[in-house]
Amino acid sequence: IVGNVFGFKALRALRLEDLRIPAAYVKTFEGPPHGIQVERDKLNKYGRGLLGCTIKPKLGLSAKNYGRAVYECLRGGLDFTKDDENVNSQPFMRWRDRFLFVAEAIYKSQAETGEIKGHYLNATAGTCEEMLKRAQCAKELGVPIIMHDYLTGGFTANTSLSHYCRDNGLLLHIHRAMHAVIDRQRNHGIHFRVLAKALRMSGGDHLHSGTVVGKLEGEREVTLGFVDLMRDDYVEKDRSRGIYFTQDWCSMAGVMPVASGGIHVWHMPALVEIFGDD
Repeated sequence: IVGNVFGFKALRALRLEDLRIPAAYVKTFEGPPHGIQVERDKLNKYGRGLLGCTIKPKLGLSAKNYGRAVYECLRGGLDFTKDDENVNSQPFMRWRDRFLFVAEAIYKSQAETGEIKGHYLNATAGTCEEMLKRAQCAKELGVPIIMHDYLTGGFTANTSLSHYCRDNGLLLHIHRAMHAVIDRQRNHGIHFRVLAKALRMSGGDHLHSGTVVGKLEGEREVTLGFVDLMRDDYVEKDRSRGIYFTQDWCSMAGVMPVASGGIHVWHMPALVEIFGDD
């Protein structure tokens, strides 16, 4: 659909707002590795949103100091902490060192709180083989979840990682870094609801979806529209929310939307009221 036509000289701009994926085609994809309900079962956390934060400063901490920050956040009551998308394997903090210290932080906070905790370990890498190596390391350390930048990594790499996570009991958090390059211009590109549909088919348990109340761009009704496309099994056409076609997901597991970007404690009541528990 978004092939050579986007490069035609005759067109000054072109935008893909939505598409309907036929049920027969949906069934050829495995979808999210686990889905919302299985994730809640794994974490033993029900009836509320999951609370997390991204470790800042995003760059510059040593692996040991990074692990300490993770421990303090989890011990303080968070369910999850997260690698920033820029945290990968830099000279000041190689990925294996970070994985080890973060695993130690998770186990220590779990022992002290009696809750299951997690940290989104960024497995995004330059090759699929390297990504799977990092995912395997995370599995061997016993951490529950890893993370992938699906637009920078690509859909093929994302689907490979999703299959690995399904086979090995890892949850997969999906970051959407680079999405604004594709979806922000109103008259050209691809709307995020299309990218969200594609991700649900490719596979991911979480996906960043905008906040409605934070620092990043996102209109309320439109955001709620593609949040429904991520979570629900059957979504009726509703143009007021940007849903141009009825979509049947054929019992494919749902993706948990992640509200991120400029959230602080005073935003929480509105956020939970708008999005609900999942």
